[in-house]
Amino acid sequence: MPRELRKRGKKHKKSNEHGPSEDQPLQAQKGCHEKPSEPSWIISIPQAEDAHPEALFGYVDPDIKAYFRTVDEQIRAWQEDERQPETDNDDLDPNEAKRLFFVAALNEMTGKEKQLATDPDCSVVLERMAHSMDDFVRRVFIDSLSGSFEALSKHRFASHVCQTLFSVASGSISRETKGILPEVPDTEDKGELRTLTQLVLDICEEFRPSFNSLIMDPFASHVLRSLLLLLCPTVLPEDSSAHKSVRSKKSTSWKVKQGKMKSVFSSDKGDAQDSRALVPSEFRDAAARFLQTLKSGLDANEVRALAANKVASPLLQLVLEIEADQGGASFPGSLMDRVLVGMITAYHSDPDISPEASDYLVTLLRDPTSSHLLETLVSRCPGQAFNLIWKTYFGGNLARLAFHPVANFVVAKAVERLDSSQLGGALDELRSSLSKMTKSSRTGVLRALIDRSCTLESHEKDVCEATFAAVEISSPEHRKELVSCVLLLKSLEEYQALPPAGEPLADTDRKKKSGRKSEAENPREPKIQGALILQSLLRLKEPHCLIVVDSISELSMEDLMGIAHNATSSRVLDAIIESPTVSFKSKRRFTMSLIGHYHTLVDDRIGSRVGDRCWNFADPYLREKIARSLIPFENFLAASFYGKFFARNLNLYLLQRRPEEWKTLQSNNKANAHKAKQPSSQAPTSHSGPSAPGTPVVPKIRSLDEPSKKRSAPEDEIDAVFEAALGNKTKKAAVGHVSAQQARGSMDQQMSEVLGAIHMAPAGQSGRTKKKRKHV
Repeated sequence: MPRELRKRGKKHKKSNEHGPSEDQPLQAQKGCHEKPSEPSWIISIPQAEDAHPEALFGYVDPDIKAYFRTVDEQIRAWQEDERQPETDNDDLDPNEAKRLFFVAALNEMTGKEKQLATDPDCSVVLERMAHSMDDFVRRVFIDSLSGSFEALSKHRFASHVCQTLFSVASGSISRETKGILPEVPDTEDKGELRTLTQLVLDICEEFRPSFNSLIMDPFASHVLRSLLLLLCPTVLPEDSSAHKSVRSKKSTSWKVKQGKMKSVFSSDKGDAQDSRALVPSEFRDAAARFLQTLKSGLDANEVRALAANKVASPLLQLVLEIEADQGGASFPGSLMDRVLVGMITAYHSDPDISPEASDYLVTLLRDPTSSHLLETLVSRCPGQAFNLIWKTYFGGNLARLAFHPVANFVVAKAVERLDSSQLGGALDELRSSLSKMTKSSRTGVLRALIDRSCTLESHEKDVCEATFAAVEISSPEHRKELVSCVLLLKSLEEYQALPPAGEPLADTDRKKKSGRKSEAENPREPKIQGALILQSLLRLKEPHCLIVVDSISELSMEDLMGIAHNATSSRVLDAIIESPTVSFKSKRRFTMSLIGHYHTLVDDRIGSRVGDRCWNFADPYLREKIARSLIPFENFLAASFYGKFFARNLNLYLLQRRPEEWKTLQSNNKANAHKAKQPSSQAPTSHSGPSAPGTPVVPKIRSLDEPSKKRSAPEDEIDAVFEAALGNKTKKAAVGHVSAQQARGSMDQQMSEVLGAIHMAPAGQSGRTKKKRKHV
């Protein structure tokens, strides 16, 4: 066979022995699937039902993806560094340069919003750009996605874009509620652009038919949570953990790696996150329609089944919060009544009923996923229902539930709603098991009891006795060890058996950590749970809070410095200064106990913050005592990396040279600190470094090119003669640009004036002046 006719590949048998007939179509001969009327190189766009699930609206062109990858890098650099862009035109404002860049990206995005939202690389670019969009651009962008939000919410990447849009839309909706609308430019496009409020309401209507099925979707459930929080922004406190659970843990950790996402324009820094309560009344009705859809579409068993689902349980918690906020949880047949297995209905039929414990709710107590739902139930259910829950499921079982690794969180949440009699009963029931709870580091119930006692202002003595029982301190002479035992979460006997600080640990005290070498676990390392208990005790009224203050005053200075230099235990010392229930006398005594050791205290990253708090609390008289005690350690503070910032507040140079001026400065700074922490009239020094808010500011140091000021009182009479004779001429001669001959003549004239002034001085001069005159 000739070489030019050879072909590579495996030979196939002919399906037709005689070959294809001439009258067969070309498509059948080649085995192609293209239509006969179209050339073979034309590829038709797949229909919606044939589209790939990862690209519902088509794939993004590679050139477009490369462009948006550049946009992502540029916007991320602006969001992280906050540096102004460099422009060739000096007259162009940096913000204007950003806007031009942003407008170019928006123009390139037009018509490709859905494709970009479903792309794994470009979806994060849309999230980053959403924070910098103004109200008009947000309306246009959300309007371009209208009608496809249900499909986008179920997509792996587009669902996060929807979440981000709902989270940043609160500021625009708040402004629309106030009547502040952006100017809509005149374009040739026909149609009316809906407001963002109307767009959100239309999106709610789009989601409502499939709301019950989307609850179980792993991607759409997060979108629905963001939408419900947009409709009811005040249903949860700002620092609630439910705000953090809008995204899954995996999604949150991935987003953290993307860096900060905020507006790149300086004028948009104060977006209306503080105006989260300003939403139109239609949003409340939209949320109520979602609740009605859920109640009408699911029966009681199906609603209770959502509690154990990891995807649907967080959304069910938010729905119950909204129902309780709108006042519908106390009626029979409500969603909360269904989850509580008809407890609200039973109470309405018989107020004196004592229901039997339900196996369903008992299971919720110990399930890691469903226990969060039970926390919402005990905190938001009606008062009568809570009393039944406490009596049926918690009373008599506290010792066992408070020690459970999951149920103790539910018990701590339930303690926050106890009345005085219920609190006393809980303390009596838990008294025998407190030491066991402390050794296992499950102290959430004890801290909740202390906080509830502080709120009710009752049983404060009982919670103090419970704290002593938790660390097994029985005798009054050992109460001085309270802080040391609670910080380490050890009993008194275990604390006394610890080796002294600095000694090597025994082999039994060593702990092997996975992936690391064998390291010694410090038995004297303070625990976070213990520090939180001490801070709660310091919020009790006197004399109950003094058990912590007196225990700290009994510590040795070495132990006190160890507490102050630790990031965990130092919070206890901060609470002494900040607690409104600790008396001024106790705070002053604690501040004065550190005099003579402030240089050691502030020579540490954590200890310097404690020193700043003590300095801000001190009055001018106490500040002087602290400052004078540090004069011998001035060089030590100047050489310390952290102590030099504390020494800057002291201004020891001014204290040693002009004490009265230093006292006046401290009095003014103390007064300004009480006036909403306004900045001091004095200019700060040229030193760089962090300083605590409200700290006093030292006077400005004169630069080399700045003319010196006249002293108010000359040190000697000869200085007064020279100043009277020369005046400002010396300054002018020093800084003026003159020739050598002019300078020589000026100096001769000044010298003659000085000599004349000296001879004309009065006769009653001091001995030093007479010697000077005779010498001249």
